[in-house]
Amino acid sequence: MLKQALLLLGGERARLGARTEETPKPLASIAGRPFLSYLIDNAIRHGLTEILLLAQCRTEAVEETWGAGSPNAEKLAREGVRVVVIKGPEAARTAGALASARDHLDDIFIVANGESFFDFNWLDLMLPADDHWQARVALRRAADGSRYDFVEMRDSRVTAFRGCGHAGPGVVNGGVYILRRSAVDSIKNTPSSLVHDLLPQLAAQGRLYGRIYDGVFIDIGVPDDYTRADALMSQFWPRPAVFLDRDGVLNVDRGYVHRSEQIQWIAGAREAIKRFNDAGYFVFVVSNQAGVARGYYSETDVGALHRWMAGELQAFGAHVDQFEYCPDHPDGMIPQYRRRSDRRKPAAGMLLDCMARWPVDKSKSFLIGDKSSDLQAAAASGIRGYKFSGPNLLAFAESIDPKKW
Repeated sequence: MLKQALLLLGGERARLGARTEETPKPLASIAGRPFLSYLIDNAIRHGLTEILLLAQCRTEAVEETWGAGSPNAEKLAREGVRVVVIKGPEAARTAGALASARDHLDDIFIVANGESFFDFNWLDLMLPADDHWQARVALRRAADGSRYDFVEMRDSRVTAFRGCGHAGPGVVNGGVYILRRSAVDSIKNTPSSLVHDLLPQLAAQGRLYGRIYDGVFIDIGVPDDYTRADALMSQFWPRPAVFLDRDGVLNVDRGYVHRSEQIQWIAGAREAIKRFNDAGYFVFVVSNQAGVARGYYSETDVGALHRWMAGELQAFGAHVDQFEYCPDHPDGMIPQYRRRSDRRKPAAGMLLDCMARWPVDKSKSFLIGDKSSDLQAAAASGIRGYKFSGPNLLAFAESIDPKKW
């Protein structure tokens, strides 16, 4: 299961002048937050639970902000996310720094440029699942390629890079990759560049694949782009959300489901989640789990099942941004859970907690549930609610707003 993201924080800081004299560019403030925090949140949205920060410049600032013991790292640890700061050799360039971090890498991992943000469903880049690649690259269309290397393709395989300086439109590198650790083993020389050395080498070997996406692209690499980034991030980072009940909406409700072998996916459920992912929605699961209070299973069982479901979704190129559940019930048998909770539907607590963590556009958000308590929770949180009665969740989602899909 893909669980690791490595963010390349770079080693050069001159192009933004005084803005990054004391800190690396990824720590610069964009729309009121460090640019890096958006990248980390985006990795977390996709279910990635280990974030490697490969810093080559002003590493002490990265350590202070995100390193072990920092408030940011401790907050993410409470969410089940581990952050590791790795000091890379500044003169090694990107591929050389990546090679220096080899011992930290999983067999397959995501790499993202720390100075750009490309808004698309990262897990879609895993498709189709085969063994013929060493790297996959997210591509985008550029109206003017003078600053970027143009990409040549044959079907889904990247065959060559033409180099920057070509005026006019074309397909260019989007700065997000999925790599095998074995690709890193082919980095023999330092300094070495990921973009100019490793990727062209893999393309020449027929082992580099790419897909084109049309999401928003934000680059803070040069002053003009940095100035535009504030407005762009403010416009697109807040987004609509779909809240999904679990039992009866995503899987057949067999009563107190808590093991993977009990899961039978509702027809179209995984496909619907991917459709929401691809459209840019936050996807939240909000589920009452009174079986914990009644002593039928534990919170550990709930967490393990949700991780299993996340793995199943990942095989579809899909993800849930956040799983929320309420283990409480006023008639529970376990004393610590025998209580009324403002998180248990029909109360809105789980929905409101998601809205507090993520920038949800409530005016375009909605919930899909199978009980009246789901719809009451939606109303209490200020969003629309739709009652699902089967048989196919994707078809139901499409019927809500046919023009959207």
